Amino acid sequence: MRKSRLFSNFVFFVKSYGKLSVSYYSTVRVRFAPSPTGMLHLGGLRTALFNYLFARSRDGKFILRIEDTDQTRIVPEAVQKLESVLQWAGLVPDESPSAGGSYGPYLQSQRLHLYRDSAEMLLKSEHCYHCFCTERRLELLRKEAARRGETPRYDNKCRHLTSQEVQEKMSQNVPYVIRFKYEPLESAWTDLVYGVMHEKSVGESLEGDFVVVKTDGYPTYHFANVVDDHFMKISHVLRGEEWTISTPKHLQMYKAFGWEPPLYAHLPLILNSDGTKLSKRQGDIKVEMFKEKNYDPNAILNYLTTVGRGFTSSTEGKTLEEMINLFSLDTLTSHSARLQPEKLKHLNRKHLYRKFHSKHKQHIIEETKQLVHKHYTDRVTDSHVLDSSYIERILDWALDHRISHLEDLLSKSLEYIWVYPDTNKVKFLLSKNRKCKTIIQDTVNKLNLVETFEESMVKEVLMCYCKEEDLKMKQYMIMLRGCLSEQKEGPSIAEMMETLGKLETLKRLTNAVNSLKY
Repeated sequence: MRKSRLFSNFVFFVKSYGKLSVSYYSTVRVRFAPSPTGMLHLGGLRTALFNYLFARSRDGKFILRIEDTDQTRIVPEAVQKLESVLQWAGLVPDESPSAGGSYGPYLQSQRLHLYRDSAEMLLKSEHCYHCFCTERRLELLRKEAARRGETPRYDNKCRHLTSQEVQEKMSQNVPYVIRFKYEPLESAWTDLVYGVMHEKSVGESLEGDFVVVKTDGYPTYHFANVVDDHFMKISHVLRGEEWTISTPKHLQMYKAFGWEPPLYAHLPLILNSDGTKLSKRQGDIKVEMFKEKNYDPNAILNYLTTVGRGFTSSTEGKTLEEMINLFSLDTLTSHSARLQPEKLKHLNRKHLYRKFHSKHKQHIIEETKQLVHKHYTDRVTDSHVLDSSYIERILDWALDHRISHLEDLLSKSLEYIWVYPDTNKVKFLLSKNRKCKTIIQDTVNKLNLVETFEESMVKEVLMCYCKEEDLKMKQYMIMLRGCLSEQKEGPSIAEMMETLGKLETLKRLTNAVNSLKY
């Protein structure tokens, strides 16, 4: 594995507008470049994950770059939250705003000098020009296009200004943008997922010459993207399928600069279960929500990788480290895939089970102990239920198939595990029938003989006793439930007894007997 990874670091096929040529990289370098405009959602996390896996599977570098050139949409503290969520998911960048690195700064707003210098290069080579068109004129162009039923596009008017006309407007401080002279991309390029691509196959650019530097001096997304990828020595760009249509623009800019473009791999969309696109407005796809609900990070990563492909075998129940070894871009299909929310709890249970049966067992027990103590406070009248041995046995039972989160142990139906029935209530229940004391004591004696204290065996013993004494099953079950729990409803009595275990069951039944004076 190590040898093949090292070999793959040196030999890659690089696109050269339809031609494949060999290029040598000392290191694979990929980047995740979100905008700080809100909370990270599942689609963004999937992009970050695939970049991380690609880098780690090739001993490469994973970079976090923040694309904050649109200052009007920035959300305060969004960068810190992005980094926090990536840390939580285990996708720790090698270079980032907080970690630094040799190719920083990693906030685009701190790289404006680089964009200015790069724009000046293209102005000198006449691949770009100053555009002085007012917003009013551009709005009229849009309205006219709409009237004719056409796609709005810039008519490239300022492309034909003479140098003298440009200088005159500059001297008058007329506001301007810088536009790129866009020409249709005639040659094909190779996408690592979609194969050979043509501009017509992704949708021709109909907007005319596009803006690369805005009136405020900030670069547009496309321009900053190309400049940063070049100067950060990005070798591969793995991004969502929706950016495929932008690739011709980016390749034309690389050509204008005389730079070698990176390899592109566009990741197929992941969709909601109903086939609709994920939206930032959806509350149920924000990664922060899953973090707050105490999902295991690996369960969320599995959730994103069990749909579609990209791995040599199933990722269900696998850790991030295991997924690195399974990752293969070659197996990724170009078809979009739907999320399966019904799998999420199952995946979380698998990882909780795995943690419990590992070196993390004591941590899980302590976390459960704190949850129970905080939730029930003074209702826990017997400290025995907070003993590590008791909690370990409860977890061993519950993690088999009954819970997917530790918080599930606090559900109303499982309250009996932690809370003892009130003695006065037990006395009141049993005092209705003077035979109760004898019945409960007999049940204790019968259960004490059961060696394998499982639900099926316990149920058989209870039913046999009920039949022997000619008891009404319903009343008998109500009696036993009252001795074990304050709940009038819940799991079957046999299941409750199995959950509590033999010692705890006999203890509660005996306490009930001792509470009666007659």
